[in-house]
Amino acid sequence: MPELIATATCSAYRAVEESTGVVVRTRELAARVGFLLALVQAAAATVVARHWNPADLDLLARGKSEDGRALPSNGYMALRRLGWIALFPDEVYVSDRVRRCAEEEAARALRLALHRLAIVEAIIATWPADSRKRTDAEWTALRAMLPEGVTAAEIRNRSRQIQTILDREDALPGCFTEAEDAPVNAPQALLAAADRQLLTLTRTAERTAELRVQLPVQALPSSRKTWAWHVIPITLPAHVPADAQLSSPTLRIKNGRICVDLPFTVLVPFVPSAGHTTAIGFDWGVNTLLTGTVGRLVGGRVETDARPLAYDASVISAKLHRLRGHREYLAAKRTQYAKLLAGLTDGDTRRAELHSLHERADLAHSHACARIRNLNDALAWGAARWAVDQAAAAGATVVYLEDLATLEARGTRRGNARLSGQVRRSVVDAIRHLAAKHQIAVVTVPARGTSKYCPRCGNGKSELTHTPAPDRLGERGWKWAHCRKCGLSCDRDWAAAERIVSRGLLAQQNTCTERKTGKRVIRTVTEGNVTRVRRPKKPTRAARRARRSGTDLHPRPESRNNRAKTGPTAKRQTQPKQTSSQMPDRRLVPATTISVVKRPAGQASKAPQHKPGRTGLVRDPHHRTGFHKVKITPVLNLGEYGSGRHHATPVRIP
Repeated sequence: MPELIATATCSAYRAVEESTGVVVRTRELAARVGFLLALVQAAAATVVARHWNPADLDLLARGKSEDGRALPSNGYMALRRLGWIALFPDEVYVSDRVRRCAEEEAARALRLALHRLAIVEAIIATWPADSRKRTDAEWTALRAMLPEGVTAAEIRNRSRQIQTILDREDALPGCFTEAEDAPVNAPQALLAAADRQLLTLTRTAERTAELRVQLPVQALPSSRKTWAWHVIPITLPAHVPADAQLSSPTLRIKNGRICVDLPFTVLVPFVPSAGHTTAIGFDWGVNTLLTGTVGRLVGGRVETDARPLAYDASVISAKLHRLRGHREYLAAKRTQYAKLLAGLTDGDTRRAELHSLHERADLAHSHACARIRNLNDALAWGAARWAVDQAAAAGATVVYLEDLATLEARGTRRGNARLSGQVRRSVVDAIRHLAAKHQIAVVTVPARGTSKYCPRCGNGKSELTHTPAPDRLGERGWKWAHCRKCGLSCDRDWAAAERIVSRGLLAQQNTCTERKTGKRVIRTVTEGNVTRVRRPKKPTRAARRARRSGTDLHPRPESRNNRAKTGPTAKRQTQPKQTSSQMPDRRLVPATTISVVKRPAGQASKAPQHKPGRTGLVRDPHHRTGFHKVKITPVLNLGEYGSGRHHATPVRIP
């Protein structure tokens, strides 16, 4: 059974020193964790800087040591086989497990650079005469040298990087290390490289765990006595299952708070990559974050139920846009204060006031960044929860999304800012995580041309006309799509969602699974038209009641065919007059509510009925799928859809 690996971030506020039994408070515990992080970061940075050269990177890329043996998968073991050992000052005492953490941090930084190394070297070797427009032969030569899976966005970004160096130095960089500086290691301790001699992790209850770890009690530990065992209680988040297997965490400090990034593993059922008949496709939008539709594969063609699904987060996007503007204002203010401080001497009396203003602006900038991160995270998980709920309610076994690697912000500066501020990557990761728990596959399809051609009659040929609204088809716009060939008139994102679900269902046999990440991608486009099929209308409540009671006023199907006159015409039964259901102004009988205090006659008081605050499937009464200001399509459990009108109908997304 496959495994789902996720990470939960916990906070640590206190610890107990095991040898003395003294409770270490938050500030002192953060200082001791900071001592460990400083030692690991300094040693890892030394290893990266020492081996940031083409010869060592090529040796690491080959995956074999100088004696011909293959390098292990563990980073610290690979560096030790190559002889790249982390070094500490002679007066500092550290155990071999701490040395492992530093070497693992350095190995991951160097291995992450190998992918960029291959791209940059291929671009430098095949540098064209005009970097802004390569010929077909130049593209062929470049593709032959690039590693598999490199997107056009990566090629474009690295080409711009090299072009900047060429414009500045009037020469191409000789190697990758000249085009890019050595990466800076983050202040963190990867405890996964250590063993029980440095840490132990025990789950004490469903929501609690204990981390037992060795920490230095001073900045430069000189002996073994300056290291002490600390027992840190951890409160697990609610989304960590009780049967999850906990792994060794990563320690880091954020704004004076100790963060414990705790990976956990959950067994999930296997989902095949092909053989799907019902799917749901989502298109990315600017104002409408997600627009989707349900599709079904019937007899080699794709049918939809003509029902758009929209997650309109324009209110939240506007708030994020205002927060980003405020953040840029605070950043400019902080930069101005820094420039003024740099121009003052140490004895200037205005220096203290400017330093206070600079710190205040820096603190406000940090708070604005935190608000943006928290709001983006909440928006991403809310949209993902809604998308997975829609797929589960429709009975879909696969979710098709546009491949973000093929998308890039283009156009005006304002449009680029809005697109770059989207949380699309976070939404995709959240959808993959939540869909795996419900046995739903997530596959990405190429995004090129999804909004350009008609989903009903296009088949890659008939282009759509984009207009501002359905009643303004003669004007140019982008919101509404109209096909002059078949008469299709619908929302632009809805038409793109239909093409996405069609590409996914028709090309599901070409689904590829990336070996390193496990992500499923469709790179071969298979075009096909989409047919809209209406769901059968359900009979009204009065018709169902009349059918059950045998007093149906509508003629039965068998009586319609037999119109022969076999006797006198029966007297038509008159329908009894219905009484009004309107409540009288005053109650004619005493109220049934028993109350000690006398109250005037009238309608009995009722408890206030609040509307439900969520629109997802009812699984957890305390669960929320989004914000109260977000306009979204409610999650409904609809039945099968079949025969109906097969032509397009103008529909607006509410």
